Amino acid sequence: MDGGLDLGALGADPYAGFAAARNVAPVVRDAGADRWLAVSWEAANQVLRERRLGRLWEDWRPAERFGAFNALHRHQMMENEPPEHGRLRGAVARVFSRGQVERLRPLVASVAEELLVAAGPSFDLIADYAEPLPVRVIADLLGVPEADRGQLRPWSQAIVRMYEVERTAAVEDAAIAAATDFAAYLRGLAAHRRHNPGPDLLSQLAATGELTEDELVASAILLLNAGHEASVNALGNGVVALLAHPAELARLRDGTLLDTGVEELLRYDAPLQLFERTAKQDTEICGVPIPAGTTIAALLGAANRDPAAFADPDRLDVGRDPNPHLGFGAGLHFCLGAPLARMELRIALDTLLRRSPTLAPDGDPVRRPTFVLRGYTSVPLTR
Repeated sequence: MDGGLDLGALGADPYAGFAAARNVAPVVRDAGADRWLAVSWEAANQVLRERRLGRLWEDWRPAERFGAFNALHRHQMMENEPPEHGRLRGAVARVFSRGQVERLRPLVASVAEELLVAAGPSFDLIADYAEPLPVRVIADLLGVPEADRGQLRPWSQAIVRMYEVERTAAVEDAAIAAATDFAAYLRGLAAHRRHNPGPDLLSQLAATGELTEDELVASAILLLNAGHEASVNALGNGVVALLAHPAELARLRDGTLLDTGVEELLRYDAPLQLFERTAKQDTEICGVPIPAGTTIAALLGAANRDPAAFADPDRLDVGRDPNPHLGFGAGLHFCLGAPLARMELRIALDTLLRRSPTLAPDGDPVRRPTFVLRGYTSVPLTR
């Protein structure tokens, strides 16, 4: 551990490595990149809230290769700081208010029931349930026609691979192609909505003129990607964890612990493991100097297993309360879609347990070969 924490060497279960790093210091060096890693809850929380740290986007080079990918990110809220961040976030924030999210509850419940009826007694949790549910909800919210929704998940998965710890040229090429195609599709859809508006968010954004065309496209892609990636991975990770802890699964079945259960699943095996920031000026995190221009990443999965913040942190406890996990981040960039994700996860889990009295594995789950976005590509189940 003297050489820092090597994220690429942690394997499918990173939590022992996180614990070893926390025992050294709350902030350690990244052995595979030129940055610091916040591995304790206190350090990660500071990273997320410290205003001397920011999301400072720099274009990928060469520009002629990464042009479409750069444009996609330069104009969205996640890669901007105030005042631009507030303007971009404000344009879409009203859709994710508690009242607006509650209006989506009947849609989420209806889609969850429909998917499980169609799935049959043996099914794949990811392909048959966890993926199509949030994709249909966020696509409906944005106004993506049903016939086009099959493209969204492949585009999203190609783009988010760019944020991983290890990338190949092939991964980069796929992300650039997906960004190009996704942006072109949404430009066309936005143009159509200007002349044929509907009740959807894309129509509203196109009509108000609050955002430039580049900003509208970038914001829509961010919402489509972020609006389902976390839900897919959280449900997959959560169900696998519950099946490995049958007593906790049994505690959830009467429905009284669903709210705390959802929070615990987000804590126990976080769908987003890393969030990176850069020092805008000299600062320090837990006593470690972070000079201006230096990058530091909050390791959310490590923070969520810190014994200084959680009693018996490696134990799954669906009744855990309080539960100050950092699964949705904190501070300025706290996840805008957290209310929707929580509602989707609660309904998805409740519906699954109600319709699956003998839920059990039907084969080994298959992990995604990724670190930052942690999840499964396949979870075969029988019920």
